[in-house]
Amino acid sequence: MDSEGPCALSDLCLAQVCHSLDALCCLRVDGSMSLIHSPILPQEMADQLLHRMASQGIINDRSVGIFRSSKELRLRRASIRRCSVSDQAFQLAICPHQLMELDASWVSGGLTGADVISGLASNPACRSSLQRLSLNGLRLGWESLEKVGVVHFSSLQGLRMLNLANTDLSDAVLEDICTLPHLESLDISCSAVSNVNALLECKNTLKSLTAHRLGQLDMSPARLLFVFNQLHALRHLDFSEDHFSVDDSDGKDADETVRQLLEGSPQMLPSLVSLDISGRKKISEASIRAFLKSRSDHLTFLGLLATGLSSCDVLSSLNNLKVTGEADENQVCEALKRYRDRECFIREALVHLYNLTTDTDKPKPDMLKLVVQSMQSHPASLHVHLVATACVFNLTNQDVSQALPVSLLTSTIMQLLDAMIAFPHHQQVQKNCLLTLCSDYILQDVPFDKYLATVLVINWLSRHEDPTLQRMAVAIISILVAKLSREETTQLSKDINIMKQLLAIVQQRAMIGVADSTLKFALSALWNLTDEVPAAARNFIQCRGLELYEEVLESYYTEPSIQQKVLGLLNNIAEEEEFQADLMEEDLLEHVLHLLQDSHLDVGVRYFAGGILAHIASRSEAWTLDQELLRTIEKQLHDSIGTWTQPEGEMVSYRSFRPFSILLQTGQPSGVQLWAVWAIHLVCSQNVSHYSSMLEHEGQIELLKALAAHPDTHSDVRRLSHSVLLLIGQHQSRSGASENQKKRENS
Repeated sequence: MDSEGPCALSDLCLAQVCHSLDALCCLRVDGSMSLIHSPILPQEMADQLLHRMASQGIINDRSVGIFRSSKELRLRRASIRRCSVSDQAFQLAICPHQLMELDASWVSGGLTGADVISGLASNPACRSSLQRLSLNGLRLGWESLEKVGVVHFSSLQGLRMLNLANTDLSDAVLEDICTLPHLESLDISCSAVSNVNALLECKNTLKSLTAHRLGQLDMSPARLLFVFNQLHALRHLDFSEDHFSVDDSDGKDADETVRQLLEGSPQMLPSLVSLDISGRKKISEASIRAFLKSRSDHLTFLGLLATGLSSCDVLSSLNNLKVTGEADENQVCEALKRYRDRECFIREALVHLYNLTTDTDKPKPDMLKLVVQSMQSHPASLHVHLVATACVFNLTNQDVSQALPVSLLTSTIMQLLDAMIAFPHHQQVQKNCLLTLCSDYILQDVPFDKYLATVLVINWLSRHEDPTLQRMAVAIISILVAKLSREETTQLSKDINIMKQLLAIVQQRAMIGVADSTLKFALSALWNLTDEVPAAARNFIQCRGLELYEEVLESYYTEPSIQQKVLGLLNNIAEEEEFQADLMEEDLLEHVLHLLQDSHLDVGVRYFAGGILAHIASRSEAWTLDQELLRTIEKQLHDSIGTWTQPEGEMVSYRSFRPFSILLQTGQPSGVQLWAVWAIHLVCSQNVSHYSSMLEHEGQIELLKALAAHPDTHSDVRRLSHSVLLLIGQHQSRSGASENQKKRENS
């Protein structure tokens, strides 16, 4: 079980609703969605549904329409963060609700801050109920409101928290905001504000001011300190700077302001418990010491990332003080938590995290979750993904991944796939993702979109020829293809270039005569790709795969693992009636017959050689070669199979036994029948619980019974058929007894 425990029932229900949204909805005339049956959901559930849809990226003008039913789906804490929503859709679906909170950060689709304020203010209930509003990353577009004289921020009299970071906020609009009677928290980071005198209007209510990277601020240190000194209620001040964008000549006034604040009297900002000056590279250790000496009793947080001061020895004695910095894992993780929306600090923190986790051998799920969240917060940042994908590899390497929650690994791998899509031509990002994916545990046991992963890795492979990375990519593909459904494999096979790419690798390795892992993985991938997928088999033949495989069979006669993979694919070809004529080559069949007869070869090689011959011989009416060869094949199949010893480990697995049905007909030669029954007996003796239901569902049990009862059936075939039926019958008896026991216990 996942160490995080099972998912809550409500989460499972919400996930199902999101997955089935099209089936649950009808369309209005304008194309928006409306729930066909819309029960009155618990209010919190409506918030959770919107949040989940937003986080999955499925909120848009069409889907957000379900929230027009404001009586059934009552929103209070709404998030459309990073969604594509137009002004009209927002007005119709979000504004009618009596909201307490709204996060419309980084919304695309043309929605502006002015649209948001106008829409919310049009609902009288929202004017007083809305307490928290985040418009981070939106263009305010205030000029549109000025023209029509519509109300401003000050119309939302209930606002307590306002986030306008990364907007075109102006001094005039700031003046309007500061008249809000209950304003407690304000974020004006990365805005166009040049003067903060307006803050004096809310000096008695403002408890938190975030003013990161105010590049256009034009105030003297004395005037800034005067304003700060009047903010008597202020508990948190963030006056940090982007250390990547500031050169040595910039920010002198701001740095001087910070220095005087650090070294000044504790009577300035007397309520302050949290100060962030990350990125201020000019601050001295002496200033930090002076500040801590006068404020350490009340201080709970100090931001020192990218200042060079986070290793200051005085910090180690303050156990209750949280610090962002680079001195240790705690400081770095604190930075990743607090600076999720700040690319400059996320980049800095991730670099230090990578160095701290290079040799990690313990699972750190909380740390991995922070890295994934960093990637989600900056989907288009190459700098973030370059380091974050390297950190993911460190945190999931070797045996560590098996101790991590499966759900966390799923979200991590899906985020890596997003990174591969976002940066298809950046080799190091792609390499980092492949390194993490190249794990048996992750590929075999962790659920994620394996079809998407297969496509991405194959696309990458087509553009690169580095031997080490090629081996890794082919290894990943060989495992992933085996995990795909028949429908997904068929879809994959529509691109003949995939077949060409894998065959080119086989040819390349075969030409230099190596029997390395790259060759083996490529052969495995091709084997799995053609398993009951006619389109893939057709591509293989069209790309002259048969000729290449004949050469490989002859060249690698002493390599049973390679021969087995080659013969396994030829089995797949032989199973398809429409391609059996392509195998009607005397030299090829005589070579396969020789492999069947060679008692010195592994039983695996002889088994797959027998499979090819059994399928070809099962349709004697289509035989076009010498009849004597056909009679030899039929006889040698029976004689050779009688000498086989069943291997201890798993030699083969089957998705279906449908191709066996023709081999089990009572009119078939005994050698053909014996190969099919021996194969079924092999897999059933190793995993009868898996295969018994498959045999029953597909009808092979009835065919085995018919074989066992037919008077002309060879005794070897009859005996082995009875053995298979006995295995299945014993399993069914055990399963029935177990079910009856459970019923008695529950009654």
